[in-house]
Amino acid sequence: MNFNSFSLDARLHKSIAALGFQEPTPIQAATIPVALTGQDILGSAETGTGKTAAFLIPAIQKLLEQNVAQHSLRVLILVPTRELALQVAEQAQALVKHTDLRVAAIYGGVGMVNQEQALKRRTDIIIATPGRLQDHMQRGYVTFQDLQVLVLDEADRMLDVGFLPAIRRIVRELPRERQTMLFSATLVAEILSLASEVTFKPARIAVETTVTPQAIEQTLFTVGEHQKTEALQKLLADKEMESVLVFARTKHRADKIVKHLKKANIRADVIHGNRSQGQRVAALNAFRNGKARVLVATDIAARGIDVEGISHVVNYDVPMQAEDYVHRIGRTGRAQAVGSAYTLVTPLDEPQVKKIERVLNQKLPRRRIDGIEPSASMFNQPNADAIQQYIQANRQRKMTMAAR
Repeated sequence: MNFNSFSLDARLHKSIAALGFQEPTPIQAATIPVALTGQDILGSAETGTGKTAAFLIPAIQKLLEQNVAQHSLRVLILVPTRELALQVAEQAQALVKHTDLRVAAIYGGVGMVNQEQALKRRTDIIIATPGRLQDHMQRGYVTFQDLQVLVLDEADRMLDVGFLPAIRRIVRELPRERQTMLFSATLVAEILSLASEVTFKPARIAVETTVTPQAIEQTLFTVGEHQKTEALQKLLADKEMESVLVFARTKHRADKIVKHLKKANIRADVIHGNRSQGQRVAALNAFRNGKARVLVATDIAARGIDVEGISHVVNYDVPMQAEDYVHRIGRTGRAQAVGSAYTLVTPLDEPQVKKIERVLNQKLPRRRIDGIEPSASMFNQPNADAIQQYIQANRQRKMTMAAR
């Protein structure tokens, strides 16, 4: 199958060819024909599988089939983060290049004026984070009477960061007669409940991820908590670690890691929710063009980072959710290339590591880092109370991060 198999507008075909798209990915091949019929969709797909084009192409085609004299908001795409809003908007701009359709990204962390002007110009396609979109709604800058397509992208992450009330408020303002496409990396109970509220008899589409764990070399390194910074620097002594994405549990830890790396003359930058939009874009660009060898990120901020050529992912902190581990390591080894994922594991992380191994259905190999000798006491089984305190503390930390 190729994109010529779809009955698309010639202008859209021209843009698809310019982007270098040849054969549709599995999620595109499964989604586009169904979406072109106007049916609602409930899709399960990870970042990196091509799902952005899977919903953008049919949405744009729908607009091009209409002979509308005036511009108006007809496609709304809700995403969890600023970075993802910019990424989706960039691809949408490329796909509408040979048309007169207008695209705008609406997100927080920047001023309202330019976004207000874009909305007043009656933009056809808006990619927005729910919080900032609500701000514009309250100011009367957004009208939905012409809306035809709603897309909820990475719905699981939107729920993780507490956007469910905002999503419900937005959906209440939308026309009932519309097409809705909801995509989520996982279809847990909360997502299925949301889907029942916003979709009508959706087609269920689930495909395997483009990046499989088999394409990624995974290694665990047992270290003490106090040895993590030294361990990371020793790993980075390997010159083959050319482009490294490091995941930290909190914003404060991310900043601390970057500070230590820079002291060691390692080119590093950071991306998290406390950074301004300009700082985040600059950090991402520096990482893309090789000026920063290492990018340190929190899970929330990293959503939407889609950079080719990431050689290694390092979990400085073990994620609290096994699904997050799979999502993190999928940042390397894109398009079936070989990548490597390293995880620094302390004794208190062991219960979570076991959960990850159950999800992967495999035992992950362990190695030692030269020059780092964990103390004998580290290998004693931590008591149950300590484990519970650790889990509870991180659960509370995650709730606090989500509320920010």
